[in-house]
Amino acid sequence: MNRQSRFTRRRLMRDLAVGVLALRSSWTTASELLRTPWQTEGPFYPDTFPPDTDNDLIIVGGRGARAAGQVTHLSGRVLDVRGQPIERALVEIWQVDNNGVYLHRADKHARRDANFQGYGRFVTTHSGEYHFRTIKPVPYPGRTPHIHFKVSVRGAPALTTQCYVKGEPRNATDFVLNAIRDPKARESVIVPFVPAGDKQTGELRARFNIVLGATPAA
Repeated sequence: MNRQSRFTRRRLMRDLAVGVLALRSSWTTASELLRTPWQTEGPFYPDTFPPDTDNDLIIVGGRGARAAGQVTHLSGRVLDVRGQPIERALVEIWQVDNNGVYLHRADKHARRDANFQGYGRFVTTHSGEYHFRTIKPVPYPGRTPHIHFKVSVRGAPALTTQCYVKGEPRNATDFVLNAIRDPKARESVIVPFVPAGDKQTGELRARFNIVLGATPAA
């Protein structure tokens, strides 16, 4: 075999190896779940926390009255890109009350509902599950209804994102939501809010799964 033939054979084997690696990479990418897109935390992450920071936002510790608004059972799972559940992820949510006011001293455009917790946290179970009892989000001046999320796990960057109401007309013009350019990624943060159980109660349920782009350290 002359020198030119050996060179050609080496080049062919190299190109085949690169092709196999590229094919394997495409298989891996195709099998991965769509990562939940990052979204801004916004200016109104609570600057002071409520008396309790549990996962029931419609009852504030020490008060007997329930928050105004449509009760919503919000749940989901925190997963990695392989679809594996992430246990002990800290899920934080915060949102406006039924008057459109955040739990923040700088938000003074309306009177805040003192019976709404405004913020809650939950540590995921072994199946990656989380659950909150809150209210259906209402519009905030200049924004479509949404709920803020921050998910933190050991050994991986925290993810901040937002969850939106499917069928809400304001979604079409919301500048934060529409900053997500990928249509599939944008659709992944918009979820149905549907009747929960007995329709006479008026309560809703919504399910929002969150896919982290990095696998946490063991």
